[in-house]
Amino acid sequence: MSTPKIFGIVLAGGEGKRLMPLTVDRAKPAVPFAGGYRLIDFALSNLINSGLRQLVVLTQYKSHSLDRHVSQTWRLSGMLNAYVASVPAQQRLGKRWFSGSADAIYQSLNLIRDEKPDIVVVVGADHVYRMDFRQMIDAHIANGAGVTVAGIRQPIALADQFGVIETDPANPQRIAAFHEKPKNAVGLPDAPHEVLASMGNYVFDADVLVDAVTRDGDDPDSAHDMGGDIVPAFVREGRAFVYDLNRNEVPGATERDRFYWRDVGTIESFFDAHQDLISALPVFNLYNTDWPIYSQQLNSPPAKFVRDASGATGMMIDSIVSLGSVISGSHIERSVLGPWVTIESASVVDSVVFERVTIGAGAVVRRAILDKEVVVAPGAQVGVDHDADRARGLTVTETGIVVAGKGVRIE
Repeated sequence: MSTPKIFGIVLAGGEGKRLMPLTVDRAKPAVPFAGGYRLIDFALSNLINSGLRQLVVLTQYKSHSLDRHVSQTWRLSGMLNAYVASVPAQQRLGKRWFSGSADAIYQSLNLIRDEKPDIVVVVGADHVYRMDFRQMIDAHIANGAGVTVAGIRQPIALADQFGVIETDPANPQRIAAFHEKPKNAVGLPDAPHEVLASMGNYVFDADVLVDAVTRDGDDPDSAHDMGGDIVPAFVREGRAFVYDLNRNEVPGATERDRFYWRDVGTIESFFDAHQDLISALPVFNLYNTDWPIYSQQLNSPPAKFVRDASGATGMMIDSIVSLGSVISGSHIERSVLGPWVTIESASVVDSVVFERVTIGAGAVVRRAILDKEVVVAPGAQVGVDHDADRARGLTVTETGIVVAGKGVRIE
């Protein structure tokens, strides 16, 4: 049997309303993560590490920074027809934008017809995880599936946050039902306290996908959503299968992080995912060189830690610091600092700091997310008095995370 030709589609048109104000000027997949990465880097790294070499990124919402990142970072050799191409909404089927994830593929069928693949892998662009898609593709072929949906085991208490997959007792790989955010989910036969949640990653035979989104495009009652419309249609036909991530073996993974997957769609989950990175034995290990997460290589000097103006030394505990940063006599604890951050004799604890943020002497930052080019003036406090934070126009979540949007100055 000849090796199938595989084509990858990354759905990156998400608006990311629940991540405001981080998505005021950028698409959700372009939001910085873990210092030097963007969220989309995780999906693209998994596909590249899995051996896929023809990939398109479907964009729509405020896509300039995302398009620029893809074009500057994801350059593959054209000699072997290897590419990662950013494809904006093109209105090929009329004067309208994408009305859902299935419609995005429907309006982009020219990409599939041009490449003529045997199999199409469709993935989201804003989840943090590692996965070898080749193993999922092999399972898809072996099952003769119409669609294979990647599933991740989650506590049953969280079932109402996901699309939940119910399997066929006679064939645990076949999907018997697909429930969107159920209130009364049924646990798995081998783990009653868990459910299989859809990861938003799919494998299709190319002709099957083309037929499915075309039929869906002709249905005026459809919401044109992959998880809400396309997958349930395959379930009704008995042609939908699930690939449980616990079958996936990623090189270099540890028992602590091998099944890690997080949807960073809210400020709380975005913040928590950063906390997962920084312990001595991290819940998600960025330092797995056998399955690297790729991103743009900045032309920057190393990070530097120096005494402050009075000669006092600082302290760095359980934190990540990116290239180009200069930390002077400061206390940094359980925090992630992006590139070119400058901190002078300040205290930063339990925080996520984006690129080119400046924090002045005597400032205090607690449980906060500071977007690009934020300036915290000397002596200012963030995350200490939430009423004062709100009065300055900062976002304060229900759990007390303070978010400063791009370029804000905090006095």
